[in-house]
Amino acid sequence: MHDVAQVAGVSHQTVSRVLNDHPNVSAATRAKVQSAIAQLGYRRNSVARALVTRRTGSIGVVTEDSALHGPTMTLIALENAARSTGMSVSVATVTQWDVAAVQASLEHFLDQGVDGVVVIASHDEAVRAVQGFAHRLPVVMVGPSDLGGEVYTAAVNQYAGARLATRHLIELGHTDILHVTGPSVWLDARSRARGWSDTMRQAGLTPRDPVPGDWKASTGYGIGAELVARAGAASGAEPLPTAVFAANDQLALGLLHAFAEAGVRVPHEVSVVGFDDVEGSAHFFPPLTTVAPDFAALGRRCLDQMVAAIAGEPAVDGLVGAAMRVRSSTRRRSER
Repeated sequence: MHDVAQVAGVSHQTVSRVLNDHPNVSAATRAKVQSAIAQLGYRRNSVARALVTRRTGSIGVVTEDSALHGPTMTLIALENAARSTGMSVSVATVTQWDVAAVQASLEHFLDQGVDGVVVIASHDEAVRAVQGFAHRLPVVMVGPSDLGGEVYTAAVNQYAGARLATRHLIELGHTDILHVTGPSVWLDARSRARGWSDTMRQAGLTPRDPVPGDWKASTGYGIGAELVARAGAASGAEPLPTAVFAANDQLALGLLHAFAEAGVRVPHEVSVVGFDDVEGSAHFFPPLTTVAPDFAALGRRCLDQMVAAIAGEPAVDGLVGAAMRVRSSTRRRSER
């Protein structure tokens, strides 16, 4: 830094101000310092800086070793938000959510001296692991809406998103709306199921029993085929619902496949709604009506929570919203 100051003809304090993007530096002085930095190939010594500030400017992220849309989009949004503030992100993945795996990842980041850790998971086992570890360094958990204690949280309002989807179908005249759930050990899945059920009951409707599922298209396909088989049974036939709210877009994709294969027309006979607005969902056949979480806002909110946690300040409101993407897989109910 002293070498840069000498070449630029300024004090080393001025160089520090430029490096820290301080506003009280003239444009001409800033240009001279940046020119000297380029000429000398100067780079900050992050290790030395960490010794002085007791901050590394890096955060660890624990996420699932999978291509699930929500965690992947959250990771990308968080990394973008962190980079815009000059922070770096280091990622560790777990192949399955259990206390030992999550705590091993947290220990790894503790050894690395990160300023805090973000855990992207709304899985019950991950919650248990974090609650037993959070006091050892700042932790933000993405998924739960509120854990209390020392764990800061950030989340898409899954409950409100499910209510949007269900209200959309009710407003189209549907009264028999089936819900295909995500896995019961995921908080997101339970919140979506609760949003569907509460909205149905508040509209004076009695919901069918939800059909348990997971996050896979193959599961949605099997459920769709079973619904068609029951509706076509010679005795004790169970009619198809007029609408299905699937807990994610992959389940909805499987349902669309099964219905098309059986000659059930979507949306003329059954309307289908998903959740997540995955890349390509606008090109399913038919294009899928779905709930689109604001992942960019989630990344920013997560970083806000981390900054607050590091500073020991109160948590901000961790919830972000979602919006409906209305496409061709839903329509007003028609009499059969």
